[in-house]
Amino acid sequence: MPDLDVQQYDVHPALGRHRVLDPRSLAYRRPYSGERIRTVEWAPRVPVLNQQNLLAQDIRTSELFPGIDDVDALGSCTANAATACLSVLLTTDACAAAGLDTTDAAAAERFAIQLYADATSADEWLQYTWPSDDCGSSGLGVAKALRRRGLIDQYGHAKTAEELCVLLQTGPVLMGLPWHDAFFSPVSSLALLDEIPGWQQSPVAGGHEVLITALESVAEVEGDFSYEHTILRVVNSWGRTWGDSGSFRMSLGLYSKLRGEIDLIQPRLDSAIR
Repeated sequence: MPDLDVQQYDVHPALGRHRVLDPRSLAYRRPYSGERIRTVEWAPRVPVLNQQNLLAQDIRTSELFPGIDDVDALGSCTANAATACLSVLLTTDACAAAGLDTTDAAAAERFAIQLYADATSADEWLQYTWPSDDCGSSGLGVAKALRRRGLIDQYGHAKTAEELCVLLQTGPVLMGLPWHDAFFSPVSSLALLDEIPGWQQSPVAGGHEVLITALESVAEVEGDFSYEHTILRVVNSWGRTWGDSGSFRMSLGLYSKLRGEIDLIQPRLDSAIR
């Protein structure tokens, strides 16, 4: 096993991401060389997923994994974000062939729960795996799980705000970040996450994985790239009633403040096998 940089977080019914960095990933970065960054948007084909309130969605883990009790929530955010990402990369027919129903949120959530099991197995550093334990997983683990299934052919990484913007020009990006208590309650549906008063002083509740789907605005101030005024839109996995129909916004300034605990992974697929 490579010498991984692992930061574990407490697993929460809404949160279950651990930060795992593989130094070999540095070879798979797309550097920023000064090219123009444009606004861009990627729309998932699946409805907004919800890793909570599983029973109300008629999702029974006992039916997905015989011998396992039903649970009402899972720390499966990495797989939820990856499922939404996959629905961008694949056509509707290719999603169906992979077992991902893009027309039904509950069916897509079942797919994500099964992918979560694969992700925990791919995280070989973890002591436990789902379905026996709701142990959480990592962005790296779920990217490996997608590749092992043959659903993507590679995945890339970014470590700077500019590299993130470069990746977004070609597709959505998985982002793992520390989730502060204050982040659970955005100021309004359209407000930025970084506009929540006092979020820096609020405790970290756990680690969370989300999908960046859009670079909504790109700003320059006196010719320099402005982090504070360049805005990302991000899909969450807590249903459509949270935030802005299931999404939130944040600036690259917030990314830069949290950068030391964030990891960015972009699953990729050659057009020939879409």
